Amino acid sequence: MYAFDCIRAVRRMWLITWLRGPTALKIDRYILILLTFFSLNAFANGNPQITGTVVGVADGDTLTVLDSSKREHRVRLAEIDAPESSGQAFGNRAKQALSRLCYRKLAKVIVHTKDRYGRNVGAVTCDGVNANEKMVESGLAWVYTQYAAANSPLFRLEQQARLAKRGLWRDANPVPPWEWRKRR
Repeated sequence: MYAFDCIRAVRRMWLITWLRGPTALKIDRYILILLTFFSLNAFANGNPQITGTVVGVADGDTLTVLDSSKREHRVRLAEIDAPESSGQAFGNRAKQALSRLCYRKLAKVIVHTKDRYGRNVGAVTCDGVNANEKMVESGLAWVYTQYAAANSPLFRLEQQARLAKRGLWRDANPVPPWEWRKRR
């Protein structure tokens, strides 16, 4: 459970208990203590994590992870943007590279946030390899400057890929995916 879900549940329980009066306080006290403990525990653990097997790769920056309880999680790799697999140059190559890197392998996702489509956005490690970094390093994804931290190591990796003309940097004028989507 995410930390903000726990906090919301604790607030709701305190409000309900207060509205129901002193007898409810005695009954619900143990529930409130447990909820408070779990919400503090969620904060102590930092960002939530997803661990499971990659069962699908949608494109060069989105995959699906199946956890041990057989729940599918759609995951967007944080701070990167890969070419669109539906028509953009290097889009299919980016999807193939992420598939080689992660498909049917054990993945660990450190979730940073959720995007407007409900996908988990985070740092993905597949069999011990940081997929976010590997995609940028191999020249098959841009650093998504709109969302990347200013001190992200991805900027250095992108610069190295540009200088070595790896992947999409071989193109004379590569078009970032965010601009390509606007043109469509």
